[in-house]
Amino acid sequence: MHEVALWGFPAGIIGGRLYFLMTSWNEVPDHWWGPLAIWKGGLGIWGGIALGTLVGLLVLRRRGADIPRFMDAAAPGLLVAQAIGRIGNYFNQELFGGPTSLPWGLRIDLAHRPAGYEHFGTFHPTFLYELIWNLGLAATLVWLGRRRTIRAPGLFALYVAGYSGFRIVEEPLRVDPAHRVLGLRLNFFVATLLCLAGLVWFAYTQGRRLTPRLASRGGPTALGLGWAACALIGCGHTYAAARLKRAQPTHSACAPPPAFAHHSLGF
Repeated sequence: MHEVALWGFPAGIIGGRLYFLMTSWNEVPDHWWGPLAIWKGGLGIWGGIALGTLVGLLVLRRRGADIPRFMDAAAPGLLVAQAIGRIGNYFNQELFGGPTSLPWGLRIDLAHRPAGYEHFGTFHPTFLYELIWNLGLAATLVWLGRRRTIRAPGLFALYVAGYSGFRIVEEPLRVDPAHRVLGLRLNFFVATLLCLAGLVWFAYTQGRRLTPRLASRGGPTALGLGWAACALIGCGHTYAAARLKRAQPTHSACAPPPAFAHHSLGF
C-alpha cells in the first residue's frame, strides 16, 4: 500500500498537470516556469486519476499482488480524495454552475463571475454537489464490499460508472469554458461513455470469474487506453477557450452568455 501511494500520488499530480496543459495551454503563465506552476492552479481530474491509477497498477503487477482486489479496496479512497480536492474550488471560487435563487446558492465575487453573468449574485455550487456525491458513493461502495458478494474488480467498475454518472448530471449545470458537441459540453459525452463502460465492465466481472492472468495483464492495459482516449478527446477544450477569448461576441436576449476562463483544480 505504501509503495503504491509513494509512486501513485506524484504520478497523479503529473497526470493532472499534463491533462491541464493539453486542454488549457492558454491559461498557463507566460513564463519558462509556466508549465510547472501548479500553485497557479491547473490540475485535471481525468489525467490525475488516469496516470496515478496506471502507475499504481504497474507497481502492483511487479509485486505480484492481487490487482482486482486492490482496485476494489482503493475505489472508496479515491472518491474521498476527489471530494477533498473539491474543497479548493470553494476557496478559488471556480467550477460553479449557473445562477440560482436556491437557499444554498453560492455567492461569487464580481471578479470571478463569467462574462454575461455580472448581474447575478448566487450560483449553483456544483463542486459541493460533487463532493457530497463522492462521499455518498464511497460509503455505498464500502457497504457493498462488506454486505454483498461482488467479484473484484466490480467495486472499481462501479466507482467508474458512479462518478461518471454524476458528471453526466453535473456538466449541463457548469458554466466554465468547454468545447461543445451538438450543443452539449464535451465532458458530458466523455462521462456518458465512461459510465456505460463502467456498467458493462461491472456486468462482465459479475458474469464470469476473471483469472489472475487476465486481471493482471488486461486490466491495466484497458484502463490506460480508456483514460488516454478521454484525455485526447478533451484536448478540444483549449481551442474552444481560445476562440471565446478572441471572439468576445455581443449577446442578444435569447443567446446564452459565453463560458469563462479559470484556473481549475480539476475538470
